[in-house]
Amino acid sequence: MKREIKLGDRMVGDGHPTFIVAEVGINHNGSVQTAKELINAAVEAGVDAVKFQKRTPEICVPDHQKNQMRDTPWGYISYLEYRHIVEFGQADYEEIDAYCKSAGIDWLASSWDVPSLEFMDAFSPPAHKVPSALITDHELLRAIKKTGRPVILSTGMSTMAEIEEAVAILDIDNLLICHTTSSYPCPPEELNLKMIKTLVDKFPCPIGYSGHEVGLVPSALAVAMGACLVERHVTLDRAMWGSDQAASVEPHGVRTLVKYIRVTEKAMGDGEKQVYESEQSSLKKLRRYSI
Repeated sequence: MKREIKLGDRMVGDGHPTFIVAEVGINHNGSVQTAKELINAAVEAGVDAVKFQKRTPEICVPDHQKNQMRDTPWGYISYLEYRHIVEFGQADYEEIDAYCKSAGIDWLASSWDVPSLEFMDAFSPPAHKVPSALITDHELLRAIKKTGRPVILSTGMSTMAEIEEAVAILDIDNLLICHTTSSYPCPPEELNLKMIKTLVDKFPCPIGYSGHEVGLVPSALAVAMGACLVERHVTLDRAMWGSDQAASVEPHGVRTLVKYIRVTEKAMGDGEKQVYESEQSSLKKLRRYSI
């Protein structure tokens, strides 16, 4: 059976071009203008979609962290205050929605709680994303399934048993599973790209890759391993303030990554041995036959 789902106007899976997602996340640091600049970079690079994150801070910030103080670009404030500053609201996302539509690029978000999911669903995204941290939040998974939209499930910090439990709740026919390791940045020895093949063998749905490594090569290798979707965090400058910036890709890197992935797709071929037309000259000059 062909492994594929529809994300927006695109089919994703077997026989289709890799769907490339630029994860803006919270790298906008609460600035819609920065978000727009990141959208521009994604469009220029030829990315298929951009992704954000949506939280209700009072729900998502654990009680023991809410009043923890930290130094930020906005002053010495509590962690809860910080989470509110970098969280976009209704007017912000309406502006982002209009901007993405005018730029001709899809957008979606990881919803970290049920109210955030309901908020995002009103924008009719091409899919809902389950962040790795919430793969065990079965209440959220059931709410996501009820939307009827395609689901992208990230699997960082998870055991195979936890992945299986999440898949059992979601609709396997409307699901794409992403292999990922949730460290930022992720050291090469923990990327475990062979897990892509493990997931391909275990689940009858498209498999993708969400990378947090420094560099671009592993993300292209993921495509060679069978990933039909690749997601990478993007930033305007890796030196910007924020926990995800160092594991992100700057605009010139996003352009290079897209090129690497498209070359990898072409280089994979069909697995059938043949003599190419481009080899004919060498064949005539160099081939030797003996009995």
